[in-house]
Amino acid sequence: MTTLQEAPVSHLRENPFGIAQAQLRRVGDTFGIDDNLINVLSRCKKAVEVSIPTQMDDGSTKVFAGYRVTHNIARGPSKGGIRYHPDVTLDEVKALAMWMTWKCALANIPFGGAKGGVVVDPKSLSRRELERMTRRFTSEIINEIGPEKDIPAPDVGTDARVMAWIFDTYSMNKGHSVLGVVTGKPLAIGGSLGREEATARGALYVLRGAARKRELSLNGATVAIQGFGNVGSYLARFVAQDGATVVAMSDSGGGVHNPKGIDVEAAFAHKREHGTLGGLRDTEPISNDDLLLLECDVLAPCALEQVINESNADRIKTKIVVEGANGPVTPSADEILEQNGVLILPDVLANAGGVIVSYFEWVQGLQEYFWKEDEVNAKLNDIVTRAFNETWATYETRQTSMRIAAYGLAVQRVAEATVTRGIYP
Repeated sequence: MTTLQEAPVSHLRENPFGIAQAQLRRVGDTFGIDDNLINVLSRCKKAVEVSIPTQMDDGSTKVFAGYRVTHNIARGPSKGGIRYHPDVTLDEVKALAMWMTWKCALANIPFGGAKGGVVVDPKSLSRRELERMTRRFTSEIINEIGPEKDIPAPDVGTDARVMAWIFDTYSMNKGHSVLGVVTGKPLAIGGSLGREEATARGALYVLRGAARKRELSLNGATVAIQGFGNVGSYLARFVAQDGATVVAMSDSGGGVHNPKGIDVEAAFAHKREHGTLGGLRDTEPISNDDLLLLECDVLAPCALEQVINESNADRIKTKIVVEGANGPVTPSADEILEQNGVLILPDVLANAGGVIVSYFEWVQGLQEYFWKEDEVNAKLNDIVTRAFNETWATYETRQTSMRIAAYGLAVQRVAEATVTRGIYP
């Protein structure tokens, strides 16, 4: 059963696109990248805003705002998720598109970055309303997407079912099935084995690499995970299978805590039955904010942006932060955590597993030849491990943060592609 990804209500403290641009300029200074190139890369290639009139079940019509942004296509067609959330803004989507460019470049897969979003609370819509809204949104952006142009995927508030509607709407308009138009599809219509767990599995591979470098055994390590969507829930399962003690987990309604450890499989069953983690046996309730402040070996924010910021960073008591979400740590919090000796595994590395297996799904769809799950996971491990090792080597030689090391590698690759292609005309 596919579930929507969890998303607590977000109140962004800083403009995310401003953060993304500031990060890029810092990387340009650190790695000596030409200012003219940084100027090109600091802007999005294209941003489209559309109106999405949707008939409600009661006969009324609501109009939603939707966005699709392409940041860069120097290394290939653009790739990025579509999120349904009431707090979606154009600047947030632009920032996410830019981060996708760096994520794809760091993984060394032939995509640029894109992102999409609709300002809507998907939980407030019926299944039919959600489908009508999705199909209308697809129709509005149909000239912007395509397997050689821009390939959407699931994100916060969307799932395989939503991707199936986008795939079908696009294909019906083209007159034939176009498997490569979206990734994260159900297996029955060209999805890839291993895609649902891919982001969490990639985060696990990165965490294992970092734990080895820091001589920390995951067997017996304490882990707190914020968010119980695709990323957080599967990451909890995977670290538990590695012997870690999951001491806290949360969803949009709040969290549960047990310092002696939570039965992760029981949490899955409870969430399926009750729709929430609250009330899980042998746990105490904890707020999403307090979960972040627990003393633990590994903290994994897997929900939304900017949950670790200057107001709480100095109270974070962990050895490693794994960014399962996009942009969960603000730049000001980055500095505080680094001063306190916390190792941050940045989003462009830690949660790249999703886009890597999306790439595999796209390739399989174009070939119309599908791989076994162990093949998918082995190829994912190869790419993530290589990206981690390259980032760690840069981190050590440059004496910088893991984030700047990861961004530096990625931005240099996109800059090289931009110079190689030149500016036309």
